[in-house]
Amino acid sequence: QVQLVESGGGLVQPGGSLRLSCAASGILFSRSAMAWYRQAPGKQRELVATIPAGGSADYVDSVKGRFTISRDNTLKMVYLQMNNLKPEDTAVYYCNAALWLGSRSYSYWGQGTQVTVSS
Repeated sequence: QVQLVESGGGLVQPGGSLRLSCAASGILFSRSAMAWYRQAPGKQRELVATIPAGGSADYVDSVKGRFTISRDNTLKMVYLQMNNLKPEDTAVYYCNAALWLGSRSYSYWGQGTQVTVSS
């Protein structure tokens, strides 16, 4: 079955960095669009960054210039490098895989990893 397993979250001071990783299995990874979402307490889940199967990455405005999404199709991994972290980046971060096969679409989620930015 499809599994997405996130890691790399933790507690970091403002201005610090973290690198999130997402290991995928059971999925046509090279054909999947990968993304990172986050959900802060009391807020809706929001899209943070996307990287399609072939194409350019995109980011929500609030993280542009600070976060970088990347993928390794050989290892079936997707990463989110987060620099200059701010308290408002505090959230549970989720890895998402989206795949289209013919007329059918599939979306898979990881369990999430907590990122806390605080002094």
